[in-house]
Amino acid sequence: MTPPEAPKDGSATTGETPPAASSCLNVIKVRKDFVAASRARRQGTKSMMVQARKRREGEPHDPKAVRVGFTCSKKVGNAVARNRAKRRMREAARAILPQKGHAGWDYVLIGRAEVTAARPFEDLKRDLIYALKKLHENRT
Repeated sequence: MTPPEAPKDGSATTGETPPAASSCLNVIKVRKDFVAASRARRQGTKSMMVQARKRREGEPHDPKAVRVGFTCSKKVGNAVARNRAKRRMREAARAILPQKGHAGWDYVLIGRAEVTAARPFEDLKRDLIYALKKLHENRT
């Protein structure tokens, strides 16, 4: 069975992006960016911890980009469990951040032991939406 985004007649050319491909995320990979996010706002949910920070003027990244990083400690489990949790958070971020994330912000999603990998995916997405709403509401 072919995936829904693939043409049924097989007319796709090599290297052509399927029309239903999810948006690519601008991923945080440098430790100093993770550390900077760890000093900023944070919001816990049942399935993950979300850290968020607004990037400052003059940082070498695209000021309109939404960047995201993923991490899981060894408390989450072995490498298989950590990678599964990160994959699920990555898919939730792909689904939610293009609409709910703010331009010029960095987000770090941290997996929780036994919960992130087992929680239903729709609940995982709702948790991320809730965390973003709380992180971006006006704080007085």
